[in-house]
Amino acid sequence: MEEELKCPVCGSLFREPIILPCSHNVCLPCARTIAVQTPESEQHLPPLLHSRGPAPPAAAAPGAGPGAAAGSAACLDSESAAGGGGGDHADKLSLHSETDSGYGSYTPSLKSPNGVRVLPLVPAPPGAAAAPRGAGPASSSLTCPQCHRSASLDQRGLRGFQRNRLLEAIVQRYQQGRAAAAAAAKCQLCDRSPPEPAAVLCEQCEVLYCAACQLRCHPARGPFAKHRLVPPPAHPGAPGGGGDGGGGKGAGGGRKLPTCAEHDLENYSMYCVSCRSPVCYQCLEEGKHNKHDVKALGAMWKQHKAQLSQALNGVSDKAKEAKEFLVQLKNLLQQIQENGLDYEACLVAQCDALVDALTRQKAKLLTKVTKEREHKLKVVWDQINHCTLKLRQSTGLMEYCLEVIKENDPSGFLQISDALIKRVQVSQEQWVKGALEPKVSAEFDLTLDSEPLLQSIHQLDFIQMKCRVPPVPLLQLEKCCTRNNSVTLAWRMPPLSHNPVEGYILELDDGDGGQFREVYVGKETLCTIDGLHFNSTYNARVKAFNSSGVGPYSKTVILQTSDVAWFTFDPSSAHRDIVLSNDNQTATCNSYDDRVVLGTAAFSKGVHYWELHVDRYDNHPDPAFGIARINVVKDMMLGKDDKAWAMYVDNNRSWFMHCNSHTNRTEGGVSKGATVGVLLDLNKHNLTFYINGQQQGPPAFENIEGVFMPALSLNRNVQVTLHTGLEVPQSVKQPKLPNN
Repeated sequence: MEEELKCPVCGSLFREPIILPCSHNVCLPCARTIAVQTPESEQHLPPLLHSRGPAPPAAAAPGAGPGAAAGSAACLDSESAAGGGGGDHADKLSLHSETDSGYGSYTPSLKSPNGVRVLPLVPAPPGAAAAPRGAGPASSSLTCPQCHRSASLDQRGLRGFQRNRLLEAIVQRYQQGRAAAAAAAKCQLCDRSPPEPAAVLCEQCEVLYCAACQLRCHPARGPFAKHRLVPPPAHPGAPGGGGDGGGGKGAGGGRKLPTCAEHDLENYSMYCVSCRSPVCYQCLEEGKHNKHDVKALGAMWKQHKAQLSQALNGVSDKAKEAKEFLVQLKNLLQQIQENGLDYEACLVAQCDALVDALTRQKAKLLTKVTKEREHKLKVVWDQINHCTLKLRQSTGLMEYCLEVIKENDPSGFLQISDALIKRVQVSQEQWVKGALEPKVSAEFDLTLDSEPLLQSIHQLDFIQMKCRVPPVPLLQLEKCCTRNNSVTLAWRMPPLSHNPVEGYILELDDGDGGQFREVYVGKETLCTIDGLHFNSTYNARVKAFNSSGVGPYSKTVILQTSDVAWFTFDPSSAHRDIVLSNDNQTATCNSYDDRVVLGTAAFSKGVHYWELHVDRYDNHPDPAFGIARINVVKDMMLGKDDKAWAMYVDNNRSWFMHCNSHTNRTEGGVSKGATVGVLLDLNKHNLTFYINGQQQGPPAFENIEGVFMPALSLNRNVQVTLHTGLEVPQSVKQPKLPNN
């Protein structure tokens, strides 16, 4: 976290930090040194440097601060230098104002301990103590040392920037904690009582040493030569070291409430969303924020805290993965070393068993193994260094954000919350997919065959591909799901698998504990299986194969289909004259002839019930309701071919129809507002119809088996809305007696 608490100009911990318009922070004393004054009447700043001798310091303008005088004394007088050097323009440097980018054409700069170059204060030219009459007033600007954006200063100067009170409090608490931790760290090998304060910590031994014990027990030679000694770490229980978070100055601990920068006697009470700054009651009265979006300070404080906490959760998860990944990489280093040594030993044994003709070839092969190992080690070390850097940055940002969240200053928090939230989100996005996967494996896919004849010794080389059967696929449970009577499964190969995969075999049981059967063979890693039984439990597994054979099965995943069916009309299979609306739940027709539309669900097992509400019924048409196969004829009434079983009904009576055979005429028809129910019982293999909750005739069809889809036929005089996901009717009214 210490990097978050250092000024980008001086490289030290922040002192009186202020917030720039770009959301970065800078010390107030450092801000005075990088501020630039420019008379508005001048197009260019005066020359700063020349190759000849220095000039006397320019007099400070009346009213200028000590920072301006110091900045003026630090520069060279261009006129005196030009007089001594003949006015060589190649030695003169001019500054041009570029407020869009924040960069000048070339500017002598100071370099901070953090490596950030900043603009020095530009001196006034000789004789510029008093501005000429008619010249414009001097304007001041400040360039951010991190993003190089320029900000103009108003008449208030640096006082116009808000103080970052939260950062100031965190820095103070951090300094106290660091001092206390340094005093608390004791040598772990001292014979004295009490032990001497620790001076260093060995990262490899994980032992604290004082200066005397370090020289005696841990000299910088022999096996300790490569050990790294660092200052003692901060004590976790020390004040400010990640403990209480209160700092002794919480909102209820005596801290003075912040007052408005514009009105010293007013406390912040509201937050202007447009200006992204807290405001007081008097700011609103004066009308400066009259048309802005202003909200309660406490509500916005809680909202931004929640956003920052949510973003931190994502970074925290990535940091945990990164730590695990570092452990994996370090184990990979050891495996690479061990495998490399094994390959070298095997290679030497094979080459020593051959005649002298193998000697020259042995050296070549050893070189290849060494290069392979060095390449792998270099790649892994590069990954370790890169991941460690990213992890350290993310951890520092997390610790800083957690300290910010602990503060009980709403206005101060809201001053920096937007910038912190963006930084945390950017930090989370840096862990892109594949960033936490090793770039190389620990395996050395090199095989040496030592049995060829003597004349082929000089053609010996490694066989690069060591082909084996694929490993176990990993089921991606977060992508596996069920919908109605369909299941979707997804899988992937392990990240360190380098064996080729030609395809996958997906197997599913029968939903009743029976044998597995193949349902998919191909190269895809995502598969959806339709037409399963409702209210059934299926087991699925997958395996991979290549030219060497079939790999082992994955773990078995258990999938439960829905109890009842939720479906709509299917626009892809409907007749082109059918018009669907209301999310494909309402059907109408453009033709006077009957047209068929099917549902999106397919039934082969269980009991299912759905209803169709008659929204419009004109001129006594006879719509048909029922079930059908997927290949039913769709340009005539439902039930006229052998692929559908239906009941067609007018305003007075109904008939059952299949293969164009009309049976069981029953009194009672439909009108606008009527409801037709369809009960498909595939356990008893029969189909029953209802009108307005009353069974219409006897069971319409019996001994039906196979896969069926809900179906409907209608013309332009009828509009019907589908209702699904209904429970099966428990009580059935007595059916009407059919008329012969």
